[in-house]
Amino acid sequence: MPARTVITRSAWHEVPPLKVHRFAAIAMAEAPALAEEILHEIRTEYPHLPVVLDENGEPMALVGIRRAIEVFVQHLADSDHTGRGPTVPPGVFQDFGRGEGYNGRSLDSLQAIYRMGVRLAWRRFADIGQRVDIPPPAMYELVDAGYEYLDGLVDQSVRGYAEAAARQAGERLRLQRRLLELLLADRHHGDPAEALVERAARIGWPLPDKVAVGVLLRPAREALAPAVGQGVLLDLEYEQPRMVVPEPDAAGRQELLQRALSGWAGAIGPPVALADAAKSLRWAEAAVRLMERGLLPAGEVVFCTEHTEALVLLQPEELLDDLAARCLAPLAHCGPTHGRRLAETLLAWLETRGGAPEVAARLGVHPQTVRYRLRQIRELWGAEIDDPDRRFELELVLRARRLRGDLGTTTAQPWRAGDRGRARRE
Repeated sequence: MPARTVITRSAWHEVPPLKVHRFAAIAMAEAPALAEEILHEIRTEYPHLPVVLDENGEPMALVGIRRAIEVFVQHLADSDHTGRGPTVPPGVFQDFGRGEGYNGRSLDSLQAIYRMGVRLAWRRFADIGQRVDIPPPAMYELVDAGYEYLDGLVDQSVRGYAEAAARQAGERLRLQRRLLELLLADRHHGDPAEALVERAARIGWPLPDKVAVGVLLRPAREALAPAVGQGVLLDLEYEQPRMVVPEPDAAGRQELLQRALSGWAGAIGPPVALADAAKSLRWAEAAVRLMERGLLPAGEVVFCTEHTEALVLLQPEELLDDLAARCLAPLAHCGPTHGRRLAETLLAWLETRGGAPEVAARLGVHPQTVRYRLRQIRELWGAEIDDPDRRFELELVLRARRLRGDLGTTTAQPWRAGDRGRARRE
């Protein structure tokens, strides 16, 4: 059995055309007075709303209300009405929403004002309907049409509000980028302090005493910006995004950053005075380079203050390589494996300043093995091994090699009696 099509009849369309045109004529004639009444009630209820005049000196709100009423009434009188809602007048209501956005207000009060306007308009239309003898069902349908029309007005305002928000966000990002450029510049022209105060004030950023600068690695090209909070200056336009963290030593700051940067990687430089932000940036960039080489933990955000040794020893590579070539020249004629074991023993001895038992415990080998290696070390370096300056240089280059992974760790392993034979061989 074929499905039956149910046709919903419009009570308003059942009203005789003569009554419709009469209703529309009266409503159109009373539109200016109705607009004045609505605006008066709005100003009484919301006295804080600003009065903005158009080029003719007429309140824009009054123009918008009157135009909205006229468009709605004209739609009702249209004999060729096809069931579509009236076209919302563009411009004015977008301007209302745009103004709310630029003034930092929400759309809640604006929507409440619109609802008040619909209620007041309905009262006037109900009175006109009684005068023209419009049937109640048709008037009830008119109420529904009014609130549907209201939705269109709200949509226009939301569009204007979103436009204002986007422009403000874009302007803030531009000003924030200019502030970051000045903060991170190596050389400042003119009076940097005065320029910092001016640029920070424009985005409402209180100048901190200390900052730490971060360099981030994107987890993906389209990754969402981390929610670091408004106090942190973040610029995602760089290939490796940068951020400036105010008062990085404040209680709980590091934990908050770790949570906000979850899923991101990078490095945060050491805390420095505001004027030295570029120095913190250089250390953060250095840490990121070490991360990319696998010399610092990857896949997370590291804090430079927790990796000072690696940053100090692994950065000046050319100088350290030259120093290592000179200091470790005695090992050049040893085999790779034996030379590495002697280097590990020498570093353990320099770090502990102890005898064979202490070094053996650090390395996890037999004390006799350590004595044998220490005798070889003295033969290779001679009296130089007792020179404090030479010992310092040796410890420096050996620590750097350990950080690079060229030497084993010094985590002690339990020595067993069964290792005595191996100890004799070494």
